[in-house]
Amino acid sequence: MAEVTALMAGTVNEIKVKENDDINSGDEVVILESMKMLIPLQAQAGGKVKEIRARVGQFVNQGDTIIVLE
Repeated sequence: MAEVTALMAGTVNEIKVKENDDINSGDEVVILESMKMLIPLQAQAGGKVKEIRARVGQFVNQGDTIIVLE
């Protein structure tokens, strides 16, 4: 099972997918805000979005799982 994890600590600014969406490797799926910068997170693998574990406005730490793929 693949996951999209936070590359650094920050606040979830935007989630560009929803559960059951099909995504490809390299798709931009989440935007984090950290140190006044917007950091796009890309899927490292393709699949179907099984679960979204974060919400817009939520603070996440580096390594936290934001999206689970199946």
